[in-house]
Amino acid sequence: MKKDTQLAELGRKAVHEPKIVNVPLHRASTVLFDSLAEMRATQGAWGADEQVPTYGVFNMPQEVALANAVAELEGGYRAVTFPSGLAAVAGALLACVNAGDHVLMTDSAYAPGRQFAASFLTRFNVAIEFYDPAIGAGIKALMKPNTTVIYTESPGSHTFEMQDIPAIAEVAHAHGALVIMDNAWATGYFFNAFLHGVDIVVQPATKYYAGHSDVLLGLVIASERTWPQVKDVAIRLGQRASPDDCFLTLRGMRTLGVRLRQHEASTLPIVQWLASRPEVARVLYPALPGDPGYALWKRDFTGASGLFSVELKPCSRTQLAAMLDDYAHFGLGYSWGGFESLVAPANIDNARSVHPWRGGPLVRYHVGLEDAEDLIRDLEAGFERLNAV
Repeated sequence: MKKDTQLAELGRKAVHEPKIVNVPLHRASTVLFDSLAEMRATQGAWGADEQVPTYGVFNMPQEVALANAVAELEGGYRAVTFPSGLAAVAGALLACVNAGDHVLMTDSAYAPGRQFAASFLTRFNVAIEFYDPAIGAGIKALMKPNTTVIYTESPGSHTFEMQDIPAIAEVAHAHGALVIMDNAWATGYFFNAFLHGVDIVVQPATKYYAGHSDVLLGLVIASERTWPQVKDVAIRLGQRASPDDCFLTLRGMRTLGVRLRQHEASTLPIVQWLASRPEVARVLYPALPGDPGYALWKRDFTGASGLFSVELKPCSRTQLAAMLDDYAHFGLGYSWGGFESLVAPANIDNARSVHPWRGGPLVRYHVGLEDAEDLIRDLEAGFERLNAV
């Protein structure tokens, strides 16, 4: 099936509800059984192929439908939900490490994720080493006998460095290590991480999958090889997203392809316009010809989303505030991936250790579903305010 057909059809045939287009919402903590024999027959069925509901955190219809749909779209084997993207990052790492292990994590990883690794995992004798996201096959030089995980994110958070995922995966597997990838920017719609050698995908479904800025939800998608350990850590930690959030995310997922194509179509003329502005030092967007990661993006990805950063030429905080404070269409707020355009200053001074940020003011934009011409006029007005100070 093509991906758009998948988005329309996957996850609609949940247990006990094969005739309904949308899986009805089930809010429940307790599942009742008709007999002791039936109850005993379902013990341990959380991991069985039939995915039988047994308890409020095991196999409820919304979670099964969403997890199965996302796993197939991402190209994985099975998936489990978490109550946030950060919880999914933590769950994926905890599924793969033991005390005494060595983890390689890209220097451009999502800041709360790298903070979890550096401040939490290290308390349990897990060594964390950050690496240059452009290292590619050169990561072989950093491998140690106890390296069990290479954590990737492509493109990188805020600075959008592309990683050579197949080259990194080849090295990892040759040394018996697993590859985890944060695939938030492209989703499985624009990048099949598993076909490029990744073992586990982290997906903050709060963003493009849900798509409407009203859900907090994370997913960990596993290969068949890694599914038992991912499943186990989710059970041991009692991690699940709420049925309401699963319902909303699955509903949002139906329009993922339509939305992503519109995000891309609107973003390309905007980044090209920004690159021509005298106030801009550079635009950080791998789908823009001339970007350092363009060749890798063109080789591995089938599209680009609406998230990018702009490095401004030197300006004062007052000038930056004048530009950001009065946008008409770009809301000043965190997160991204919804239908609305957003902007936020990217403070990564403490979120890089291999290559500390030495450039000018960095601003991250998300292009929503508004008309691109309206957004360009909004950006132009912002530069006029900056220059007027």
